[in-house]
Amino acid sequence: MHQRINVVVAMVFFATLPAYAADQVGRDQVGRDQVMRGVAAVQRAAQATVDQGEVPGLSIAIVWKNEVVYMGGFGVRVAGRPEKVDADTVFQLASCSKPISSTVVAALVGDGLLTWDSRIADLDPAFQLGDAYPTAQVTVADLFAHRSGLPGDAGNELEAIGYNRPDILKRLRLVKASSSFRAGYSYSNFGLTEGAEAAARAAGKPWEDVEEERLFKLLGMTSTSGRHSDFLRQANRGENHVKINGAWTALVKRDPDPQSPAGGVSSNVRDLAKWMRLELGNGVFDGKRMIAEAALTRTHQPVMARGLDPVLKTPDFYALGWAVGYRPYGETWSHAGAFSTGARTLVTLVPGTGLGVVVLTGAFPTGVPEGLTQIFMDETFTARSSADSISVWNKLYASIFEPAIEAAKTQFGKPPANVTPALPNATYVGRYSNPYVGEVTVDEKNGALTLRLGPGLMTVLPLKHFNRDVFVTVAAPEMPDVLSPITFQIGPDGRANQVTIDSVNGVGLGVLMRTE
Repeated sequence: MHQRINVVVAMVFFATLPAYAADQVGRDQVGRDQVMRGVAAVQRAAQATVDQGEVPGLSIAIVWKNEVVYMGGFGVRVAGRPEKVDADTVFQLASCSKPISSTVVAALVGDGLLTWDSRIADLDPAFQLGDAYPTAQVTVADLFAHRSGLPGDAGNELEAIGYNRPDILKRLRLVKASSSFRAGYSYSNFGLTEGAEAAARAAGKPWEDVEEERLFKLLGMTSTSGRHSDFLRQANRGENHVKINGAWTALVKRDPDPQSPAGGVSSNVRDLAKWMRLELGNGVFDGKRMIAEAALTRTHQPVMARGLDPVLKTPDFYALGWAVGYRPYGETWSHAGAFSTGARTLVTLVPGTGLGVVVLTGAFPTGVPEGLTQIFMDETFTARSSADSISVWNKLYASIFEPAIEAAKTQFGKPPANVTPALPNATYVGRYSNPYVGEVTVDEKNGALTLRLGPGLMTVLPLKHFNRDVFVTVAAPEMPDVLSPITFQIGPDGRANQVTIDSVNGVGLGVLMRTE
């Protein structure tokens, strides 16, 4: 388990009707009465969801034919406090940042500063992948489609221990590819982040300035930012929550600045309704063209197959920062976001009918965004919705995350029956390093061992003995009962000559050699 879990959630919607092509559903086939029926259903379901404690609070916006037909909030911003969620409550979007960043790059492409097929080597010559050929040929589109060969987890573990964006992107050259170039789909936060960074270089400004100037200000998205400091300045913000002993708890704050283009945007549904209108308007907002249509259209064209929808069993694809699916009501452009520290978000657009839905909540894990979206779509298109939709999605999420968590608890929750004692603490104390993780120290104080890592050795992990040369530590503060192993190897001189840190070993670069 890693200290932070950045989750991409497949955009799939439970339905009972066979899938068919998007052109079989048109804008005129959905009337206002149908849409408002869906709005009423999702309002009832959202209130019931909060009343039943499924999440502390949530907000929803729904647009149709360039009109905001609903915006509202339910529940509270922080569990145990009275402040209510409303349409202006700002949440962290997690991976719903990706389609927003895609919109920003499309704007730069439309301005002629680059193309989607511009090579990263031309925009950011210092960036390198693990092999020479993809380094020379990888494009902005490749990175936004997750087909560079870069393993999905690469960089996430470095962010978790405190490294900044430049340091992480520089270290990606050390990572072995998970597939041949352009041959495999591997969802990469820091791959997409590099694509955005390279595009910002073409504009000659930091990424956060580019997205603010080229999208947020133009649309009047006054509460939206890619900077964590701006999120913290919001008085009306929803905190992240995880369940501790069965109760939603605002336990850990999440600073996603290193991967801001991929997961660091914060916003509210009022602002996101404007963005959805821009997307559904093919780059036109309030009658004015903001983004060239061809540049934006490219972001919605499927590039990589992601396999079958686990419910409908229809093909799902990834485009450029968007998931593309085919549902009973037509083609969808969508994306979900999640932080294991307590965020869940979902945006879904149905371009053939002019509909857009966004659901934000500060809770993890939960299937509430998918369940509410399903209720709206089912009620709008079929006049039928299931009261069990949220339960179905919660069970699906549980089937994804709970087995891994339970396995970790079982494996390292308690020492084996016949524990072999550790060697003297001096055996393990010392400095270790590798080029990817950097320097690590193991120190002793009052008879206990502590591992320190990250820039300035800022991340501190107390070690608890497990068995002989294996110690354990808390994998992530939001999961205090999940332990991760730290394994030492003893050299010929009787001292540890290397250490494997499981929480930073997702791409096989968590083995560090003793330096002193």
